[in-house]
Amino acid sequence: MTSEVLLDESYAVTPVPAARSGVAWLRAGVVRFSEGADRERRRAFVERTLSTVDPRSLRRQGMPVAVLAEALGLPRSVAGDVAVVARCYQPHVDVTAEADEAVARLVAACGGVWDEETANRIGLLVQACDATRALIAGTEPPVPVTRRVAPDGSVVEVDLTDAWFGAGRHECPGQAHARALVEGARAFHRLHDDFLVLPNAWDFASAAALVRAGFAAVGTTSLGVAAAHGILDATGAAREETVALARTLVRLPVPVTVDVEAGFGGDVRSLAAELWELGVAGVNVEDGRGAGLADPAEQAAIVRAFKDAAPGLFVNARVDTHWLGVDRHTTVDRALRYVDAGADGVFVPGLADERDISDVVAAVPVPLNLLAQLDVRKLKELGVRRVSTGSLLFRAALGEVVRTALAVRDGVPVPPGIPTYDDVQSLTD
Repeated sequence: MTSEVLLDESYAVTPVPAARSGVAWLRAGVVRFSEGADRERRRAFVERTLSTVDPRSLRRQGMPVAVLAEALGLPRSVAGDVAVVARCYQPHVDVTAEADEAVARLVAACGGVWDEETANRIGLLVQACDATRALIAGTEPPVPVTRRVAPDGSVVEVDLTDAWFGAGRHECPGQAHARALVEGARAFHRLHDDFLVLPNAWDFASAAALVRAGFAAVGTTSLGVAAAHGILDATGAAREETVALARTLVRLPVPVTVDVEAGFGGDVRSLAAELWELGVAGVNVEDGRGAGLADPAEQAAIVRAFKDAAPGLFVNARVDTHWLGVDRHTTVDRALRYVDAGADGVFVPGLADERDISDVVAAVPVPLNLLAQLDVRKLKELGVRRVSTGSLLFRAALGEVVRTALAVRDGVPVPPGIPTYDDVQSLTD
């Protein structure tokens, strides 16, 4: 029945009236709600536009709409407005003033001309928004139904279970692009299918040097970021510095995950959305609170907020029972609560007993992340899927700084293997 309706030209898309601005103008100008000559002309423009974008170039980490926007010559920051418009794009949904204002900003970003080419450029982003989000979240089909107007004037809902991207004259021309966007958004997740050694950086140079050394992904260390800015770690005070660093690290050609302490307080949904829009692959969020632990239900709500705001983020839920030496018997229970809330991985720093490690691996159905406190070969053998260096590299760098300075002061040879000026300059290429 699905293919019959979508292939039957007597069943038309929902008609929309002409308009001069806002979401109504957008609906009236896009191929999605057009038939006849308008549809053919507008579809040709969409196909020409997509032909300039190699799907392989879209296999990059981050929010798919932001990645696609950049590929179309627009700033990644338009993704927020696209999401607002997507919520009331369909003709049967009421339009909000917020969405109308978002359309105006999108038109301005596209050059300020209210024509059908601008409308269809925006339409590409809007139609990619919810579909890619659903694919990342594992929803099948990503768009469950579409609507057609039957010859008798009745509106028919068409189940898309067997036609995820439609069929017939309105079949989505961007299927390869959508799949590439989703593939890119899940690249960091796939690194956990085997065994990932994740070094933690504290600035662009340290991260770039680690990438040059061949690491497949890079994380940040909250201690390093905070201390480098004269701020105490684990106090929630380094949000601005963390986001600023993330903004530079996403230039690197590997996935980047960010240590966000306990979420820095406030609106964690906005933090998640901001990091995801920037192109961050994941976050590490801890349940330690000073010398104690957060209420597990409250921490689970934080994990859920991150996943709701940015389904593609790899949320690594840190359980601090062993790190702080409190309530260790609750480790698995806490981990499972966070997994139920949407966590993609669980991080238990301080867990170093081989039997305890095996027990957690067996009990928790997501990748287990540990600090490099045991030989990584042994950790891999035990079933651990990710090993982080935490603050180790930052602390080692501080130690080398002091040792080198003392060598200069004392007139003895400086340690060997120090990068040259040109070596460091080249890290920003």
